[in-house]
Amino acid sequence: MLKRFRDNIRWRQYVMTIHAEEEMDDDRLSIFDVESAILTGRIIERQRDRKTREWKYVLSGGAIDGARVGVVGKLSPSGSLVILTTYREQRWHEDRV
Repeated sequence: MLKRFRDNIRWRQYVMTIHAEEEMDDDRLSIFDVESAILTGRIIERQRDRKTREWKYVLSGGAIDGARVGVVGKLSPSGSLVILTTYREQRWHEDRV
């Protein structure tokens, strides 16, 4: 699945939901950060959507500046990548300070 996600990024065969774009803006991430996270990251969890019963995947990877970025995505029926949400990951010690 990770190879398919990466191929879709390389071929520009992806869409972002409005929610993903809003979250990207809130966390001051660029589309290049999201692309980089998918191209350098790994799948850390697979989840089943409660409503659609489709599989979605949680990825963790590196932004352009090296920050950790989370991305949740799925494949559409046409095979395109749908980026559902994005977020800047917080380091454990930053959460505790």
